[in-house]
Amino acid sequence: MSFVLDASVTMGWLLSDASARQRQYAAASLGALKQGAIAWVPATWTLEVANVLARAEARGQVTQAQIGAFLELLAGAPIRIDEETVDHALGGTLDLARRFAISSYDASYLELALRRQLPLATFDDDLHKAAERAGAARFRPT
Repeated sequence: MSFVLDASVTMGWLLSDASARQRQYAAASLGALKQGAIAWVPATWTLEVANVLARAEARGQVTQAQIGAFLELLAGAPIRIDEETVDHALGGTLDLARRFAISSYDASYLELALRRQLPLATFDDDLHKAAERAGAARFRPT
């Protein structure tokens, strides 16, 4: 089983500012990876994760040690970076961003889900609505 993982769900593995429902979903998504699922992410995912980590550390939400442990978790997880993200940025991704009035970053997750025909794991309401309208399935961890 494979799915597209966005940064919001990824950060739910570390940060506690998500709702209880979101934390459960994030934990179940991580559990799916531990049970053999593969998560696909667009090339921009690493920058998004790095940005959230830097901001969370600056606000005192996490320590360098916690970030180090989290980065080890990510390095050991079956997360695959899509190498075609950039090739689609000024085509399909831009079209999706325009069509659904979402950021190009969010559209990159949707483009990847549609292109690879994979369900999408996200907490982002606008991205979730765009995915539904575009016909992309929501990832439902078991």
